[in-house]
Amino acid sequence: MTMFLNSLRLAIRSTLANKMRSFLTMLGIIIGVMSVIILVSIAQSTTSSITSAIASMGSDLLTISVTDEDVNLDVDDFMGLKQYDAIAGVAPYLTVSSTARSGSTYTSLSAIGITEEYMGIAGVKMEAGREIVASDLDWRTYTAVVGTDIAGKLFESYDVIGKTFTMSGHTFTIVGLLAETGSDTDSQVLIPLTTAQRIADSTAITTAYVKASSTNTVDIAQAQTEYHMLQLTRSEDSYTVYNMSEILDTLDDVMSTLSLMLGGIAAISLLVGGIGIMNIMLVSVAERTREIGIRKAIGARRSHIMMQFLIEACVLSILGGLIGLGLSALGLRIFAMIADMTIAIEWRAAVVALLFCVVIGVAFGSYPAAKASKMTPIEALQRN
Repeated sequence: MTMFLNSLRLAIRSTLANKMRSFLTMLGIIIGVMSVIILVSIAQSTTSSITSAIASMGSDLLTISVTDEDVNLDVDDFMGLKQYDAIAGVAPYLTVSSTARSGSTYTSLSAIGITEEYMGIAGVKMEAGREIVASDLDWRTYTAVVGTDIAGKLFESYDVIGKTFTMSGHTFTIVGLLAETGSDTDSQVLIPLTTAQRIADSTAITTAYVKASSTNTVDIAQAQTEYHMLQLTRSEDSYTVYNMSEILDTLDDVMSTLSLMLGGIAAISLLVGGIGIMNIMLVSVAERTREIGIRKAIGARRSHIMMQFLIEACVLSILGGLIGLGLSALGLRIFAMIADMTIAIEWRAAVVALLFCVVIGVAFGSYPAAKASKMTPIEALQRN
């Protein structure tokens, strides 16, 4: 233990004696650790946000999407699903991309044309005001329920009930404010479906939510929905029906693969950093041959010399990893403020990155350490 502590003390002293060289050597490790932690953390936080948004809709929700452009279905076609016992509700909707303006403020958005059943089926909650009701659809009113992000961008306030904004050449009156969720719902604008159809100049509907009567009848509801869509389209290739469990499973698989890929790409920087450590340790061995010779001459064994240089390599690698961890936390906080997101450090990625730093220190420090330990006292003193 005493030998280890002495070697550690010498390693720290050597690192501090050449601050600039040590920093440049650690730079590859620092960048590598930052890349791994930041990329994986952003991917995991994004996944959590999307997963929470999907899960909040409930496990009894199905999503229908018409994929064939030649198939034209209207609201009544989807409402025919209500005849099945396993289905409790249907909410067809239409998305219209547009730009909203309030005074001199503009923002791009996706307005969703909905029926009065949409909010209950999709699990959307209100913060203030009222929902879209049947009379709004009957009269094709230019009313809107907006998310908190849209309210903030257009009016810099959540007190928006009764205020107006212009979209697609029409003036909309805000009648409701959605509860803040931290998901895509905060950026939504909900308008009557009939109004959205007027704006889009089309009555065709390609998407709808279907709510099963209970979580136990989801599979039955999905089978009935697929049967109904087959009767309408006459082709299984014209539509898709997903349940939330399938979407979550698929999303989890995709994001796990993406996180692994991002982490693997970023880990290449760590290997480059390891090569830098090996290079500087070889230089250090060449510069300190006289020290090696004197230590061996007074009785230092090969294992002592090897331990000293191996610890120095590990100190550089681990110190670079810790600096990278600190800069990652700072970088994620800045990115979260800029992107207006909630991002937490993925600690599993941080631990793996730091352990990898230890492995790199041992792996890339072994050769220089072995080279130093093999020198004989006479050879080391003569080289100097």
